[in-house]
Amino acid sequence: MNRVAGRLLHSPEGVAGLCLLVLLAAMALAAPLLFPGDPLTIVGRPMTVPFTDPALPLGTDRLGRDVAAGLMHGAQTSLLVGLTTALVALAAGALVGTVAGLAGGLVDEALMRVVDAFQIVPGFLLALAFVSVTGASLPVIIFAIALGAWTGPARLVRAEVLSIRERDYVAAARVIGMHPAEIALREVLPNALPPVLALTAVIVATAVLVEAALSFLGLGDPNVVTWGSMIAEGRNVLRTAPHLSIVPGLGLVATVLGVYLLGEGLADAMAGREARG
Repeated sequence: MNRVAGRLLHSPEGVAGLCLLVLLAAMALAAPLLFPGDPLTIVGRPMTVPFTDPALPLGTDRLGRDVAAGLMHGAQTSLLVGLTTALVALAAGALVGTVAGLAGGLVDEALMRVVDAFQIVPGFLLALAFVSVTGASLPVIIFAIALGAWTGPARLVRAEVLSIRERDYVAAARVIGMHPAEIALREVLPNALPPVLALTAVIVATAVLVEAALSFLGLGDPNVVTWGSMIAEGRNVLRTAPHLSIVPGLGLVATVLGVYLLGEGLADAMAGREARG
């Protein structure tokens, strides 16, 4: 693990992505300190021009809400959605993939058909339909996005488990009478997960973009500020105040770019470790 971290820190892509994500994380953590209270609260007159009021450095939107406060609190929402969705998707995928790979036979076949069924529908359409039916709230949105994201980890974990379950140390664990669940948790899953971690960057980036798209379409949580809802609000005055959409749009670009670069650096670092191992 230390060698992988060392290679990551020597990767230009990894360092650039890490710096971007650290900056976004700092924005998210500093938001309650720099802009306490509800960022959706009206704090000034509408359409204040940026850099004309020291208290409102990025101005206000059509309703008089602080754009800087929305930007920083929106970083919280985006990172929360991205990371939580990845955690849920990886946990569900690892569980299904491990059970399918170890059980084999009819259990494997049935679980893979379920995976196929979920992969038929594009993830965004699945999330759109789910949120439209159940109503918009942040937990619902996270679960809806995870519904379309868990299948990739499930297939990859299953493939890894199929190769790992025939190895000598797994056979030895069976011989000494270790419980199947203990074999899965102690011997199989820890060795199957590292290749799956490369998918984390894709899941996080996809979740951030899908949440922004849902908010842009008016299906986001109305009780929290998101970059997607800020972009949607700004499109109504795009010609006169383009910064209202550009500022949160740059936040989205920075987040996705940071996650992508970090994922590339991590993949290269892990490949270097495996090539020498």
